[in-house]
Amino acid sequence: MDKTPEQELDAALEDSVGLGTVRYLKTIVTAMTVATILGMIVLITVVVLRFSQTSPEATSLPLPDQITLPEGVRAEAVTLGRDWIGIVSGDEILIYETDGQLRKRINLR
Repeated sequence: MDKTPEQELDAALEDSVGLGTVRYLKTIVTAMTVATILGMIVLITVVVLRFSQTSPEATSLPLPDQITLPEGVRAEAVTLGRDWIGIVSGDEILIYETDGQLRKRINLR
């Protein structure tokens, strides 16, 4: 019966470097393949879990206690500066002093 090219290559390697070395190399390559596959599975799992997390609703953003928003305004984003607090709400930005006083109202449209 004829040998396949892979079997001929294995036989040639065993003759030139020894049977133990070929088994050792096959074991190392198999271990590296398994480690790579497991690493990819972990990486894909972490990415999927990160992207599936829900973002907080606009009404649940934490605002400083001293700020009361005008009627009908919902905070979509909050930015804290050194001496001001910026709140984005739809098509406007509200700039407050750190003590809660409205400093400026900027329309974006």
